[in-house]
This record gives sequence, C-alpha cells and structure tokens, in this order.
Amino acid sequence: MSTPRTSHHPGRGTGRSTGRSTGRAVVLLALVAGLLGAGPVAPTSAAPTAPSGTVAATDLAATDLAAADTLTSARKNRTVRLGGVRVRLRRGTTQVITVNRRSGIHATVAFWRRTDDGWQRRMKARDGRIGYGGLVGPTKREQGTGTTPVGTYRLPFAFGTRKERDNWQLDYRRIKAGDYWVQDNESDYYNEYRNKRRGGFRWWLSCSDPDCSERLADYPTEYEYAVVVNYNAGKVRHRGAGIFLHVNGDGATAGCVSAPRWFLRGALARLDDRGTPVIAIGG
Repeated sequence: MSTPRTSHHPGRGTGRSTGRSTGRAVVLLALVAGLLGAGPVAPTSAAPTAPSGTVAATDLAATDLAAADTLTSARKNRTVRLGGVRVRLRRGTTQVITVNRRSGIHATVAFWRRTDDGWQRRMKARDGRIGYGGLVGPTKREQGTGTTPVGTYRLPFAFGTRKERDNWQLDYRRIKAGDYWVQDNESDYYNEYRNKRRGGFRWWLSCSDPDCSERLADYPTEYEYAVVVNYNAGKVRHRGAGIFLHVNGDGATAGCVSAPRWFLRGALARLDDRGTPVIAIGG
C-alpha cells in the first residue's frame, strides 16, 4: 500500500506537533460524548491487586503446605527406633528404656540416653521378661489376662522395699505396711498407689476376686526396685492397673516388664525427672 501524500510546512511537520493535535481531538471527542450521554471512556485494564494486609490464595496454599511439612517433620523427629523398638518421644525426652520381645516371654531391655552425638545405649539386659499372655495393643488389653501393653509410656516415679539413695533423681516411695496398688474397678482410686488406712477401695477382697488389689509387700523380690509405667492413666475400668518395670521373679510376669536386679539399680541411678523418661515396649 502506498503512503498518501501530505503537504509539508517548515516547523509543523514533526511527529511531536501531530501527536499534540491528535491528543486534543481525542479530548474534544470525549467531552462531546459525555455531553451527549455516552458512557464514560473505559479505563485501561490492569491486574487486580489484593487489599493491603491480605494474602493471595496461592500464598495461603504455600503457607499451608509449609505448615504441614513442618508438622510432619516434627512428628518424625518425635519418633525414633531404638533397639528394634519404635519410640514416641515426649517433649524434652532424653532417657528411654526399650523392651524388645525376642520370643515367648523373653525380651531384651536396654537403657538409652540422648547426647550431642545422638542416642547412646548405656545398659542392656537380654534376660528381661514380659507377661505370660504376651504383648497386646493398649486399648485391647483386659485386666487379668497377663498381657503386656505395647507402646510408649512415661515413667513418673519409682517405689520399692529398699531405702532411697541420695543419687536417685526420680521420685521414689518406700513400701510401707498396708500399701496397695488399687485394682478395684469400683474404686475412684483405680490404678493408683494407696494405703488401706486412707480407704476408698476394697483392700480386703480375696486374691481370687477380679477386683482384688495388689498388696505390694507380698512381692519382696520383684518389688525390691520398681518403676511405675504410666499405662492406662485415664483409668479405663477393666483395662488393667499396676504395670511396672521391676526385678525379675521366677518366670513370666502378670503383665509387667521385669529385668535383672542390676539393671533396675542402674536405671534408678540414671533416671531423672528432668529427662522426661519413657519406656517403649514392642517386638
């Protein structure tokens, strides 16, 4: 296409003067359109922006994913595997006792401590034992079945027939006459350490009764040293009461975990409330 010819005047044929004239014409046309009732000239479109203080949907999605990743990572960091047993750590846990069943009632019991170099095993006993009924899920356990609950539990305090030593850091109760572990399902003190003089449970029931409580002095060997396993802290009736880590007896336990006497003594010398100690049972 040929370009149309236009007349040329010195000083008026530049692009600048042409642009200014065109601009004036556009303004005049816009004014006329406004006077005639035409709609306003549409403004140049631009990408919408979020109001101040808001976050775009894509940013929210990214934030949610980051939070989910952080939560998943935190959960993974709270779960470790020590001595072949899965351990669910509590906040601040630096001490763990693991119970890994090898076969039947036999288990390996080990003491672990977290250091700057990671988890280090401090003690190991291969002649640990569990209940005669084997292992069972914690919510499926029934009182009187001789089963040991799988899972990770706090170790809140210890008790025994021996006098407390000065270097023990875990709370300790020395067994006195009349001390029981309440297994009476009708008692408000179910699954608690209590003396019969304080009442609140039927301590006089025969051992053949399913609600019979355990008189601690009746087990001078096993309870020479014992650490309470915080199983069934919610006191669910008939789920079981009185799960401990204690000294080995003649054979299987009735649901507790047992270990050699030297292991219990070593554990009490190491366990510390400030280390939020736990026991993990599996295998």
